[in-house]
Amino acid sequence: MKITNDKPLIIFELANNHMGDVNHGMEVIRRFSALSQEYQDFLFAFKLQFRDLETFIHKSKKGSTSIRYVKRFEETNLSLGDFQRLLDEIRLRDFLTIATPFDEASVQRIVDLDLDLIKIASCSFTDWPLLEAVVQTNKPIVASTAGVNSENIDKVISFLSNREKEVAIMHCVGQYPTPDAELNIGQIEYLRNRYPELTIGYSTHEHPDNIDAVKLAVAMGARIFEKHVGLETEKFDLNGYSINTDQAKLWLAAASSAMRMRGVAHYRAKPSPSEEAGLRELQRGVFAKRDIWEGDEIGADDVYFAFPAEPKQYRANDWSKYSTFVASTNIKQDEDISQRNTVRQDDRSLVLEAASKVHQLISESGIVVPGGVDLELSHHYGMHAFEQFGLTLITVVNRAYCKKILVSLPNQVHPEQYHKIKAETFHVLFGEVHLALDDVESLYRPGDVVHIEPGVRHKFVSKTGAIIEEISSTHEQDDSHYTDDAITENLNRKTRLRYWMN
Repeated sequence: MKITNDKPLIIFELANNHMGDVNHGMEVIRRFSALSQEYQDFLFAFKLQFRDLETFIHKSKKGSTSIRYVKRFEETNLSLGDFQRLLDEIRLRDFLTIATPFDEASVQRIVDLDLDLIKIASCSFTDWPLLEAVVQTNKPIVASTAGVNSENIDKVISFLSNREKEVAIMHCVGQYPTPDAELNIGQIEYLRNRYPELTIGYSTHEHPDNIDAVKLAVAMGARIFEKHVGLETEKFDLNGYSINTDQAKLWLAAASSAMRMRGVAHYRAKPSPSEEAGLRELQRGVFAKRDIWEGDEIGADDVYFAFPAEPKQYRANDWSKYSTFVASTNIKQDEDISQRNTVRQDDRSLVLEAASKVHQLISESGIVVPGGVDLELSHHYGMHAFEQFGLTLITVVNRAYCKKILVSLPNQVHPEQYHKIKAETFHVLFGEVHLALDDVESLYRPGDVVHIEPGVRHKFVSKTGAIIEEISSTHEQDDSHYTDDAITENLNRKTRLRYWMN
């Protein structure tokens, strides 16, 4: 059983709402089973609570009517056989099985009855003897965090993770029922940010008629929802935080609706075809500013942008430094630039592919690159020739001194250049580099250091791929001089990426 699933998990908490009457408990399960069939976008589980009252309640307090929980637990106690009947009904109705143990003997009961999951109650979150028993099982763990501070949550998550346990944690408020002003549903977001590797849920005790709280929990990214459930009869009342089937139907409908409205959160959603078409209809089209002849490369001075656009016309949104447009037929002044008269070549995919290869080489090297730094691709003869001629630069610092990380892909040549102002030092961190200084070539390996004085022409290539630490005096924008004038004349030889690590 895996906690993480494509479908959110709804846990119906029976707790003591079976009232110590197994037939009443079974009727609760049947009624909520019929309701759950209407909501196929969720997984459902039914939860019980286990206490070994023989050892759980101190012998001096047994039979006490003045301590409400002792009285409650004893009045609603079920035999092992009764619990087995409830579990048989739960499984018959295709619910997952889950129970909260409050003592070590109850953990063993969960194992013996082969339940799917174990729930840790908030009051037991730091009950280390109980946790030691729980981690001896192979059951996934769902734990509530009411009243637990961050330090203790960290300790328990570390304890469970170090033992390779699958665990989810639930935001919970231990007031029964919880006033709206005390719900603190924003804690779901806090837990998601603090423990991004975990599934976060919401264990809820608000008033039964409150359906807004679950909507907010969905919006915050909760994936597990726990709710106390029960039935009112002539014999049994329902407490102030448990819902009946009518209230549950409204609650589930609210959760389902909120889930659809929230949509996806772990990747950028694609627009619907109608949204995409509507937005494209509002974009400006590209028009010829002059007569253009077949075979001409169409530049910025050759076009203007105006509304409205023809259906297959290129838009202003298609016009970027990554795109090259070449006329496939003659185009008259004021005619639309479109797929019927122009061939478009898009280099954006080449940029992303290059960034991916650089990221892969850095990962293979084991070298740690500071987060948040930009990636600069030098494509001296254009992106189509980048893997043959080019270099990737990561500027770590550029003040009175400058540090860069240079990444050379396998067999990628960095063309010959020199600097008039800055001196620089290369420290090879990874791979082998064939470096030529004023036409004298040497092979440098990891750990080698070479100094390059101003005016010294240098070019290099790495057959293996290499990473070089460059330390220099302040980098001046116009202090890189190439011996090939074609490179100097290429004003679009740089591309910078901010989010390349993603």
